[in-house]
Amino acid sequence: MKTASLFSFLMLLTAPFLQLTLSAQTLRFDNPIAEQRADPWVHKADDGTYYLIATAPEYDRIVLRKSQTINGLKTAEEKAIWHKHSKGVMGHHIWAPELHRIDDVWYIYFAAGEAENIWNIRMWVLSNHSDDPMQGTWKEEGQIRTQRESFSLDATTFEHNDKRYLIWAQNIRGDKEGTALLLSEMKDPLTLTGPEIVLTEPEFNWERQKYLVNEGPAVIKRNGKIFVSYSASATNHTYCMGLLWIDEQANLMDAGNWHKSAGPVFYTQEELKRYGPGHNSFTVAEDGKTDVLIYHARDYKDIIGHELSDPNRATRARVLGWTRSGFPDFMQLVGD
Repeated sequence: MKTASLFSFLMLLTAPFLQLTLSAQTLRFDNPIAEQRADPWVHKADDGTYYLIATAPEYDRIVLRKSQTINGLKTAEEKAIWHKHSKGVMGHHIWAPELHRIDDVWYIYFAAGEAENIWNIRMWVLSNHSDDPMQGTWKEEGQIRTQRESFSLDATTFEHNDKRYLIWAQNIRGDKEGTALLLSEMKDPLTLTGPEIVLTEPEFNWERQKYLVNEGPAVIKRNGKIFVSYSASATNHTYCMGLLWIDEQANLMDAGNWHKSAGPVFYTQEELKRYGPGHNSFTVAEDGKTDVLIYHARDYKDIIGHELSDPNRATRARVLGWTRSGFPDFMQLVGD
């Protein structure tokens, strides 16, 4: 993995100037899209339906809502489609679910601890063969097994050149609060083939605030590159987002082909009352062409007690810009 110098990365983002289509300039979101919903993932189905899945602050269930528009998700009826176990695995810390449609089957990837050992967190999968993920039966497919048996979470999957991949966060150093991002090919939606390569570890100061964290990866492919956003540091006002990228023709399983931003690309902006933005996903607006960033943040800085006990991370939406050099512009100084 190669780290881009801060100067060169800022040049990629800011020069030449940002290009936005007219539709993107006039697009407005009714933020927040969902109160008290963290780690948001919005999936746009082939028929145009939007599904929102996110972490509930009680950490006890997986909830899902759908709408024909992004703004409509705000008032859409929410359904709890799965609840935590009363004992054993999948019994606590139900975190960061993602909804994917693979070969006409719905899958939910999520993290969960044990009822008796709440920090023994691993990655789990549910499946549903119904046409509508709000209907049908969700089957527990079990744990995603990795080469290391350690704290792991935030799995996301994508396809490229007829191969499926998984990116996830995992403790690889034996440090309780430390997570890196790893990548592996998949044999099927439930099984890794290996090898498992490390894409990024917390190395910069902005990735090491209170905790050593790289987590919450999200993939977007544009302009001949594969971009991976991710989140870093504690889930308070220090939470922020970094960026990885690779040429789409390069070997994804060679860590040396990946690049990493030296600085955060989206972070707290007090003037806009945007604190701790992160754990995002990407979707496309109703026009079929405007990229949209879905993320969570708080509108205040000071938290009473532990940040994970504060319920007020809210799901928000904003247009994702692009520079003429083909890089995403998160428009740090622009409000939602």
